[in-house]
Amino acid sequence: MAVLAKIFDIIYCSPPGGFFSSEVTKKNLCEVEVIMKRDLRAYLDEWKNDVNRKPILIKGARQVGKSYLTRDFGKDFKRFVEINFEFVPGLKSYFEKDLDPQRIIRDLSIATGQDIIPKETLLFFDEIQECPTAIKSLRYFYEKMPQLHLIAAGSLLDFVLEEIGLPVGRVIPLYLYPLSFMEFLSAAGHERLREEISNHNPTEELPGFLHDKLLGLFGEYMAVGGMPEAVEKWLNTGNLKTCVKVHQMLVETYRQDFAKYAKKKNQKYVELVFNSIPRLSGKKFVFHSVSPDVRSRELRPGLELLSKTGIAHIVYHSSANGLPLGAEINPLMSKVIFLDVALAQSVLGMDYGKWILDPVHYIINRGAITEAFVGQELMAYTPATQKSDLYYWVYEKRGSQAEVDYVTAINGNIVPIEVKSGKTGSLKSMHLFLEKKRNSPYGLQFSQRNYHVGKEIRQYPLYAISAALK
Repeated sequence: MAVLAKIFDIIYCSPPGGFFSSEVTKKNLCEVEVIMKRDLRAYLDEWKNDVNRKPILIKGARQVGKSYLTRDFGKDFKRFVEINFEFVPGLKSYFEKDLDPQRIIRDLSIATGQDIIPKETLLFFDEIQECPTAIKSLRYFYEKMPQLHLIAAGSLLDFVLEEIGLPVGRVIPLYLYPLSFMEFLSAAGHERLREEISNHNPTEELPGFLHDKLLGLFGEYMAVGGMPEAVEKWLNTGNLKTCVKVHQMLVETYRQDFAKYAKKKNQKYVELVFNSIPRLSGKKFVFHSVSPDVRSRELRPGLELLSKTGIAHIVYHSSANGLPLGAEINPLMSKVIFLDVALAQSVLGMDYGKWILDPVHYIINRGAITEAFVGQELMAYTPATQKSDLYYWVYEKRGSQAEVDYVTAINGNIVPIEVKSGKTGSLKSMHLFLEKKRNSPYGLQFSQRNYHVGKEIRQYPLYAISAALK
């Protein structure tokens, strides 16, 4: 009976898009509350009890869940006080007189009517980019009031930090991205499936029904994406149209932000690059392909600006002869991916509901989006304290060319990664890389296929990227 119960849990207690055709039946059997618990929460739990903790600065693109994460964490404290410098701009004045933490806390307590007590309170400075002096104050909270739990977060932070700098050694920067596929499973109540992926022996195939189930959930993720609001809408309603509206709203929000960091005369160039990134995903990013009528020197700053916002992620070409991979990049050769696969498809105006109806077939026809998904996953599983950079490898010789989609470092080894959208593939580029780079013991292939470990190539399903990076 226990085995049957486990199989019932794995197969039938699923969010919208599972095996039941009746949404009502599924809801009655498996009503669950959507809990968007992020993996970064584990780091925050350790930080809470660290006597040598420093203030945290959470960085990430707009709407990836920085505020949600901190507010949820605040439930573990006796008191939680949020200071939002965008919503209440008048609060910025409390940082203008001086940066003495004792005075700032006193004045903020009076202004908010809430006690801010070290060891009992989590103080949250949200949208801190609106108050650069508050960023400067973080170092003094560490030096003079280390017993106070303090987290700050904001969007477009890199533009402010360029001007004032980050208090090095006195603040912990943490990087947050859209939900990974594993976080998506957790939010959907599929912890057992997540555990199965994490603990599965890659030398053995996963049972067919579980493999198909996970490919179906992968298809859901490709349609819904990892933006928290879209995920929550999907899990609460099972209606993809509501998610599409969220995607469209977020894309428009990003467009409206252009005016915040680009000069008026440059905003049209930022728009051109923004619209081109999803279209050129998986290809070498050439500014002539963005617009043949605009010079690269006018478009290049637009890409740099979008990279600073976290909307665009540059995949740098690396010679990959040793670590760190960033030591041998060619700045003139790069690819670019959007921060979220569903948002990228929204910009393109694609009918991405087909991911849910027939994910296996759609993988075959959407290789560039699938490759972008892998890049998104690679960033998501990078330790939160490290800025996540992406790399790929190209070998060019007269009459021939080879390209490996990504290269990454795993346990001190350089590992090439190929993303295969079809069921077959020769992996010539992968084998050439392994032949030339003797410091790479194996390569990784991600596809729709089940697990298989060969002498040189380890094959993982697309839903198991996190496990392959261990």
